[in-house]
Amino acid sequence: MTADFHGKPGFGYYEDIPRPPKAILERLARYSTANLADGMNGFGAMDHQIKPVTPQRRLVGPAITVRVRPGDNLMVHRAIALSKPGDVIVVSAGGQCLNAVWGELMTAAAAKAGIAGVVVDGAVRDVSKIAEYHLPIFARGVIPCSCDKDGPGEINVPVACGGVAVNPGDIVVGDDDGVVVIIPDLAGAIMAAADAKLLYEAQRIKEIREGRISSAKIEETLRNKGVS
Repeated sequence: MTADFHGKPGFGYYEDIPRPPKAILERLARYSTANLADGMNGFGAMDHQIKPVTPQRRLVGPAITVRVRPGDNLMVHRAIALSKPGDVIVVSAGGQCLNAVWGELMTAAAAKAGIAGVVVDGAVRDVSKIAEYHLPIFARGVIPCSCDKDGPGEINVPVACGGVAVNPGDIVVGDDDGVVVIIPDLAGAIMAAADAKLLYEAQRIKEIREGRISSAKIEETLRNKGVS
């Protein structure tokens, strides 16, 4: 990330972010958010209220983070302009859902810019229209009310979204189950742990199909708890 901050504290932006290698993003795209959450021992998942609001629910990409005052989206507009193709815009709007900080015009601009998706800890609007742009969008809520465009706000600083810390350049993955955030340096270890869980699950599916309904691990745990 460039060391130059444009603006002033609380109202400005860093222009660029560290972006992970494309190969890492392609590998992560093979996993569900459930797989990746398993690979992080249940950490890294945004809370259940951050849900897909468009039919397109699969996203993977580095985070362009935005922190705004609830009810204002001025700096979200600048974030779209700063984004590169494949980025995911992550908006921390304090979880407030009285005003929509994202809508159709922003979706049109983001889609034209090649953005991979959007996650908003706040509300969006124009849901039927934004679905036409085939852009995955996740949000805490939907409301028809617009918002201010006055600021302040910051771009590419650490934010909280859905109860999870998100740093600029962190990898954001979304699907039907929700959104997880991956620290790039840990991506390899997370995928390895996810692979181990997937291997176990494949074996259990095989056992179930063969008629072994309860797993040996569950039975052993029950015995150890004094239940037989």
